[in-house]
Amino acid sequence: MSTKLEFGVNLNNREPLIAPDYDLKMLLDLSEVVESSGFDSVWVGDSLFSKPRYEPIALLAAISQRTSRVKLGTACMVTSTRNPLYLALEWATLDQISGGRTILGAGAGNPEDGVRREFEALGLDYARRASVFEEGLAVLRELWTTGSVTFHGRYFDYDDVSFYSGTEMGPLMPLQKPPPMWVVSNPRLKGDAAPEIMRRRLEAACRRIVLYGDGWMTCCRAQHPEELTEQLGWIEQAADAAETDFSRLVVAYQVTMNIGDSEEEARAVFGDYISQYYPELSQAMDLSNWGPVGTPEQIADWIRAFAAAGVDHFICRFGALDQFGQVKRFASEVLPLFAVEREE
Repeated sequence: MSTKLEFGVNLNNREPLIAPDYDLKMLLDLSEVVESSGFDSVWVGDSLFSKPRYEPIALLAAISQRTSRVKLGTACMVTSTRNPLYLALEWATLDQISGGRTILGAGAGNPEDGVRREFEALGLDYARRASVFEEGLAVLRELWTTGSVTFHGRYFDYDDVSFYSGTEMGPLMPLQKPPPMWVVSNPRLKGDAAPEIMRRRLEAACRRIVLYGDGWMTCCRAQHPEELTEQLGWIEQAADAAETDFSRLVVAYQVTMNIGDSEEEARAVFGDYISQYYPELSQAMDLSNWGPVGTPEQIADWIRAFAAAGVDHFICRFGALDQFGQVKRFASEVLPLFAVEREE
C-alpha cells in the first residue's frame, strides 16, 4: 500500500529553562511555525524534577489554541507516576479542547537515577513500574472507550467508575474514543544483563506494545537501523501470539538531530546542547546514537534508512539553542524531499 511519511517536532519544553534567550512565549510561537511549515504533529516531553520542564498537559492545552491541524502528543509522558483516573480526566479534557487531536505517548520510566528518585519521592515502587504502567493503560483505554471502568488489578481496583454522577447528559469523554496511545519502549537483545534476562525484557516490552498500544514509539541507537528491523520482528511475533493486528501499529521514532552547513559544525553545536539538556544520559551514551548531524542531505539520508526499516512517523527534536532556525531549515531543505508518498 502507499503511505505518506509523517513528521513532527518536539518543542523541547525544557529549553526555556536552560536557554537565556528562549522563553515559554517563544515556544508557543514555535508551535504555530511548525504547523504553518507543513509538519504533521507537535510534541512535548515530561519530567517531574530530574530534568525540570513545563508540565505537558497544560502546555499542550495552550498549544491547542495556537494551532488547528497538527496532532498534539507527549514524547513521552511517564504515565506510571500518575493516577489513571486523574490522567483519564485531564487527557479527555485536552482531547476535547484540541478537537480530538491528541496522541498519548506513554512510558513506564527509564533507568536513570533521577527517574528513580522521582518514584521514591512520590512513594512509588520503581521496581514495579512496568506492571503499574500496564494496569494504568488498561484503565485509560476502558474509560475512554466505554465511559466507565470496572477493573480489579494488583495496583488499581475499580467498580463501575465513570465521570458521571447521573445529572450530566452523559459521562465526560474524550472526543476520540479512545485517543491513540503509543507505547514508548526501546527493547533490545543486547544490554547490561545476561542474554536470557535481556530476552525476557524484550518479550515483555513487545507484548506490552501490542496489548496496550496503538503505536510504538522508540528512540536512540540512531546508527543502527538493523536493530529497529529486528525489534519490529519481535513485535510482530508478539502480535501474532496475542492474535492482534500488527499492521495497525504506527511506528514512531523520536530522533534528536542538528542541521548545519557541515557535519563538523552540526556535531559541535549538537554536543554542547545535549550536555546541557541531558547531563546524565549524555555522559553515559555515545552521542552519535542520539541522531544524525550534518547537512540537509545527510539528514535526509538518515531518514530514508530508518523509513526503509519501518518508521512511519518521525518526531524531530532539534539539538540546538536556535529552535526556530532548525525548524525552518528542516521545513525548507529536508521536508520537501519526503512530500511524495513511499511504497511499502
